[in-house]
Order: sequence, then C-alpha cells, then structure tokens
Amino acid sequence: MNAMELSLVIPCHNEERNLQPLTAAIHDVLDPLGLEYEVVITDDCSTDDSWNMLKGLAASDPRLRIQRFEFNCGESAASWAGMQASRGQYIATLDADLQNDPRDLPAMLAALTDSDCVCGTRMATRSHGDNWIRIASSRIANWVRNKLSGENISDAGCTYRVFKRECISQVNFFHGAHRFLPTLIKMQGFRVVEVPVSTNPRFSGTSHYGVWNRLFKSFRDLLGVRWMKSRQLRYEIVKPNNSARPS
Repeated sequence: MNAMELSLVIPCHNEERNLQPLTAAIHDVLDPLGLEYEVVITDDCSTDDSWNMLKGLAASDPRLRIQRFEFNCGESAASWAGMQASRGQYIATLDADLQNDPRDLPAMLAALTDSDCVCGTRMATRSHGDNWIRIASSRIANWVRNKLSGENISDAGCTYRVFKRECISQVNFFHGAHRFLPTLIKMQGFRVVEVPVSTNPRFSGTSHYGVWNRLFKSFRDLLGVRWMKSRQLRYEIVKPNNSARPS
C-alpha cells in the first residue's frame, strides 16, 4: 500500500481569492481523520494572482503541491496533469471555486467500501448554490449525455469524485474527458456509485462554464464516448488454457 493514502487533485484557473479558504477547509476536514494526504493544484495559466497565491500557500504547507501550465490548456488537461503528479492510493477531484464542499469528503470516502469510484450528485442541492440558468443547462446536458451514452449518471457534470487509483490506469484522457470520467471508469469494469453532495454559492470570481460549455461544446466529445462504448472489446475466459502460457 502506498504511504500516501489520499490525493486531492484540483484544477485552478483565476481563483486567487478562493485558494486560501479552500485549502483551509480541506485541512479542517481531513486533519482530524488522521489520513496521509496531499493537495495537488494545477494552475491552468491563470491571468490573475492565483500562481503567486499558490506559491505563498505552498511555502508554509508541506501537504500542498503545485504546478503551473505554460499556457492555458483547459480543465481536462489540468485534472489529468494533477492525477499524474499525485501519489495517493485514492484520488479525489474537486473544483477550486469552493462550490464543492470538503465536508462531503468523509461520506464519499466511506462509500468506497462497496465501490471503486464515488461520484457526487448535486441534484438535491443545486438550488442552494447555483442560479436557474446553470441548473437548467446542467439538467439538459445530463439528459442529453445519458440519452446518447446509455448511462444513468444523475449528475455527470459534477466533477466532485473519489476513486481508487487503478480506476484511471487504463483510461485514455482527452479534452473534455473530465465530463465523462464515470463512463470511462465503468468501461474498465469498475463499480461506480453516486452520493449526494452539497452545492455552495461561489465564494469569489465568476464561473467559466455555461450552456455552451455544458452542452454544445461537449457534444462532439459525447459522440466520441458513445462510439468508444459501441466498439468496446467484451469477452470472458470460460476456462484458462495453461498451454497458452509463454515458456
């Protein structure tokens, strides 16, 4: 077992005022649990003071590990780069805007007892932290994704997830893959469940995502995932043939 139990992977773009309260909230929740954990934040070439803020926080926080892209690459790239840099046996992905509440982490970790990947669902709490445009666009996007991909994930747009490291060992990431990670993990044969999570009002800054990002921009990615599912190799060995083993 890895010495590092949990890695929190967080993409960041122009979140300078959210970073200090975010890391403080994470420590408040996880420190009492006695876990060996790290926080890996990838700055997606922010144009505000996020990088300087991160460097200041990392200087006094040995659990915080930071990296910065040379140019803006998007949320999927920042998430994947953080996963690759992480060292934990388990990986948690969450946003830097504080709308994902770290206080939900213990329940999500507990749900891993009977699953490989735990996805947050905000269906019951979105009205507490989002306006009606974001809520409507998310519901439309979820319906379209599930309809075309043959899935039943209630909140595929929620990137608040906790999963075992092996869940992503065979996943091929691409631009937009963070939206479809539950499906990509299920395609590898892992068990995926959903648990309710909170939705906090955005503490500071503005959302980078709306109807265009949630539905229209990801439509091509959705068709690609649908194609991959339709062409997935499926087989089962009935009886092993020992003579097929290499000498």
